Amino acid sequence: MVKTNPISVSEVASLWQTYQEKTLIMRFLEYFIEKADDPQARNILGGLWQELNFYVKEMEELFSEQGIVKPVGFTSDDVNLEAPKLYDNGFDIMFVRVLKEVSMGLYTLGLNMTYDKKVASIYEGLTTVTQKIYKLATSYLIEKGILSLPPKVTMPKKNEIIKSKDYKDGFKLLGDKRPLNLLEVGIIHHNLEVNNIGMQLITGFAQCAQNKEAKQYFSRGIDIAKKQIKVMESLLLEGDVQLSAASGATVTTSTIPPFSDKLMMHCIYILNGFGLIGSGTGGFFSLRNDLAMKTLLIAKDVYFYAQEGINLKIKNGWFEEPPQMEDRSKIINKGK
Repeated sequence: MVKTNPISVSEVASLWQTYQEKTLIMRFLEYFIEKADDPQARNILGGLWQELNFYVKEMEELFSEQGIVKPVGFTSDDVNLEAPKLYDNGFDIMFVRVLKEVSMGLYTLGLNMTYDKKVASIYEGLTTVTQKIYKLATSYLIEKGILSLPPKVTMPKKNEIIKSKDYKDGFKLLGDKRPLNLLEVGIIHHNLEVNNIGMQLITGFAQCAQNKEAKQYFSRGIDIAKKQIKVMESLLLEGDVQLSAASGATVTTSTIPPFSDKLMMHCIYILNGFGLIGSGTGGFFSLRNDLAMKTLLIAKDVYFYAQEGINLKIKNGWFEEPPQMEDRSKIINKGK
């Protein structure tokens, strides 16, 4: 029976999006659990799968109560547990950590769009799970020496006030630019960290994609990630900031696909969105104008790459349509 008090448009939309992301992550987890050699990593992955499975069932029950068709999302057809290992030890937890960063942003958006108590409870629970797994993943990666830490700095001893708009000037032809501030260094380091993981992820995708256009698309993604890494590294070097080592996790030589092209394309679709949001945030909070400009140029590359991916998803029937508003003109004209 359909509830007489239906959830709102924004809640249907956010739950639909969350269901897509959760079922995608669960397929990754199933493969990573199957291939995990480290019991500690397997426990983190398995614990997350159990937690997500609970909330996926909660969403399915809510869809049923509300008379909403359950999204297709991603199923066992999208993962091949028999495929050889595509990534070396450590990548699984590194990637899960990045996905939890994405999830934190999506849950905040979901809660901001939520009015129903049951929907809010789902997002509150998922937020708690995400924060717990993010902490566990970070501790694991530091303990294993896989995660590169941000640079160290001499601790500030006094407060300063910006006295001139010259503080923003990064396009000087003569004289030195001001040193990077700590917020800018933190943003650059985070972008380096995420792009290193993204480059490894998409390299694996390019190796095993079955669709020729998808393979070419993933290969272009590698080039974009390399370009971004080069820009970020040069900014740190120019600022006399010691570079952190890249992630220790690497891609194997396997070309047998553990994931469907549909799943891999949607994963990059999500990460592109995350990258655009990150670039916007980084551009705004980078007070030196050359940093802001370079960040926005990177965002432009990601935007056009994302649009290309959307077109490819649509062309191949890999893009499940989000719930739509009623087409009133079509309904009205139907009776004519």
